Amino acid sequence: MRGNLLPHPQAISAHVKARGRSATPGAQDRKVIARNRRARHDYQIEETVEAGLVLTGTEVKSLRAGRASLTDGFAQISDGEMWLHGVHIPEYAQGTWTNHEPRRPRKLLLHRKEIDRLASKIAERGLTLVPLSLYFSGGRVKVELALARGKRTYDKRQDLAQRDAAREVERAHRRRG
Repeated sequence: MRGNLLPHPQAISAHVKARGRSATPGAQDRKVIARNRRARHDYQIEETVEAGLVLTGTEVKSLRAGRASLTDGFAQISDGEMWLHGVHIPEYAQGTWTNHEPRRPRKLLLHRKEIDRLASKIAERGLTLVPLSLYFSGGRVKVELALARGKRTYDKRQDLAQRDAAREVERAHRRRG
C-alpha cells in the first residue's frame, strides 16, 4: 500500500479553481434572497451565526424565484435541535398537492457544540436569535442568525439622532469641498 493517498492541497485548489469556483467559498458567492432590515433597528446585534436549512423541493423553487419574508422570524431551541419559526416562504406557483405550508417551522443545521453554546447564552443573558438574511451559498440555502438583545425606545431614538447627525456632517463636507 502506498503512503499518502490524498492529493496535495494545492492540486485540489487548482482543480476547484479550474472548474470555476473559488477554493474557499465566502461572501462573494452569496445570492441574497431576503433581508430582515427591521432586525438591526429593533435589536442590538451581539454576534452572528450561519446555519443551513432543511427545506422541501417547492420551498427551494419558491426561494429561487426570490420570494421570502423574515420580518416575524425567530429561532428557538427545543429538544437539542434548533428550529426557525415565523419565516414566510410563499407556496410555489406551479406546485401541486406537494406544495408546502408557508409558515411551517423549519429545522436549522448547526453543530451540536454550536447549539449548546447558543442555548447557554440565550438562557443566561436573556438574548434571542433573529434571522438577518436568507441566501444561497454554493447552491444551498443558508440563514444568517443574530444573537440579539431587544432595544428600548430611547435606544432607537438615539441611533436615529446619531444617523441624522452623521448625514448633516457629510452634507457639510460635500458643500465645502
